[in-house]
Amino acid sequence: AELRGNTARVDLTPPEQMHAPLGGYGERMNAPAQGVHDRIFGKALVVTDGSKKFAMVTADMIGFPPPFKQAVVDRLSDRGWTTDNIMLLASHSHTSIEMNAINPLNTFDIPQIGIHSPELFEFTVANFVRLITEADRELVPIRIGTASQHLSGWNRNRRGYDGIVDDALTVTRIDKTTGEPLVVLVNFTAHPTFMTGRQMMFSGGWPGHLQRTAEALIGDHVSVMYYNGAEGDQSPRSRPNSGDSRWEQAERYGRELGIIVAKDWHSITTQADVVFDFHRQKISLPGKSWHPDFLKTGGEEYGLSEAILTEMLPRMFPTETASGCLRLGDLVVVGVPGEMASSLGLQIKAATQKKTGATHPVIGGLADEWISYMLPPEAYDSGGYEASVSFYGRTLGPTIVDGAIEGASQLSAGK
Repeated sequence: AELRGNTARVDLTPPEQMHAPLGGYGERMNAPAQGVHDRIFGKALVVTDGSKKFAMVTADMIGFPPPFKQAVVDRLSDRGWTTDNIMLLASHSHTSIEMNAINPLNTFDIPQIGIHSPELFEFTVANFVRLITEADRELVPIRIGTASQHLSGWNRNRRGYDGIVDDALTVTRIDKTTGEPLVVLVNFTAHPTFMTGRQMMFSGGWPGHLQRTAEALIGDHVSVMYYNGAEGDQSPRSRPNSGDSRWEQAERYGRELGIIVAKDWHSITTQADVVFDFHRQKISLPGKSWHPDFLKTGGEEYGLSEAILTEMLPRMFPTETASGCLRLGDLVVVGVPGEMASSLGLQIKAATQKKTGATHPVIGGLADEWISYMLPPEAYDSGGYEASVSFYGRTLGPTIVDGAIEGASQLSAGK
């Protein structure tokens, strides 16, 4: 069947009078942003084959708390949208909306983890509803193609546990059949952490600069949608001659990566007759617990104690999650609900390629909800920051890997 699609974007930057806090660092103590360095956006791609449809949404945000997606779906259910045919993907910008400020389950009033704001929650949910609704209009015939390359030296393993990095850049070109560009999907794996807790303005970070640069170079009102990978232990490497300014380092990194994306885009061949499929695999989670080292790392940063966690984990963290996946031709996006170590992500990618035949499997990190960091058992045992904010014990990583691979295996195979 002929694939049709459309895109939309909304400005997610909260108005100044809302006094919205920035997420990403406990030291900010839920303080409101002090201005806007560059605006943050949500973007959506809707694709249909006439019998089923899917919405992929990217956002310049740190992540989504578990109740967020369901709130969006509840307002869209009368238009054929469900949890199964929507995937939300956050860039993980650390200069964007505080995740727990848009979490109705957060009733703890702890500044380090963010304080719930009903006004900000309503503002953000309403924008996502509008975004998907607008993308689901005036769909046009489309063509799709994907290419990948490895960018050595652009990211590093910040834990140093095993030195594994995922340095693949995957670019998907989606054009109208009339020839005009519609959407470019960009997957690259690294934390957007050039800025620290001392930079207090809204910004999309280097992913925001990447998207704007590639959009300007490609032109024709194209929309570039960035989504992260298994970035739980992956950090960016500063580009040469970036200067001492954190803002400049992020801009230089994003711009140079955006130039590479635009060059790749020109070399991609698109096809109209491609596989389109999606699936959502439910995953039962291990029992909730915290790492013995949590007080020395994550607990200290976020103002948590054992007494608080005893109350918080049952209230704010689910007992079940899911891995959504999407196939568009040779691209397969496998969603993971949080921050996964790159070694686990590479396992999923290899298994997905084997089971589906797709030549460009990628991880959609921070998909739909943030439940934890996800590490190999031996990395969890070794402790550190990532282990201290992993709340389902040492088997969480393998549990998510198995569920994600099972979900991807349900997709249609072939080309």
